[in-house]
Amino acid sequence: MKATPIPLSAMKDPVLILALGFGTGLARFAPGTFGTLAAIPFYWFMQPLSILCYSLITLVLFFVGIFLCGSAAQKLGVHDHPGIVWDEIVGYLITMFLAPAGLIWIIIGFVLFRLFDIWKPWPISWLDAKVSGGLGIMVDDVLAGIYAAVVLQLLVFWLV
Repeated sequence: MKATPIPLSAMKDPVLILALGFGTGLARFAPGTFGTLAAIPFYWFMQPLSILCYSLITLVLFFVGIFLCGSAAQKLGVHDHPGIVWDEIVGYLITMFLAPAGLIWIIIGFVLFRLFDIWKPWPISWLDAKVSGGLGIMVDDVLAGIYAAVVLQLLVFWLV
């Protein structure tokens, strides 16, 4: 999606700082990819947590994301502006749920999530087109994260 570049002054707004992935969404090329890279430190710190803690934090980040993404879209005047990347952060955390430790799995999860987020197989593409607001911005990345997580777990099963 081609959208107006976001000025650096946007980084004075706490909502935009978070929604723009701490500035990674300001990248002029592939902001979603840079936003997903911003998710890796989140995962790095969350990975050793219990399944319950990891799940609860991811769920909280999802609900916070509905507000952040909806508010950021209003402030930027564009539904799902490419610079809004909080949804990529949450989608990647979903991808990495129960993933084994190790750099190779971080990379595989990254590639799988980006693949599904860009490709948007059904019903991701349908949800992306039909659901609006903050939930609409979040839901396609959540589903891309689920698809990527399933493939990642299949790879773990076959390869480990």
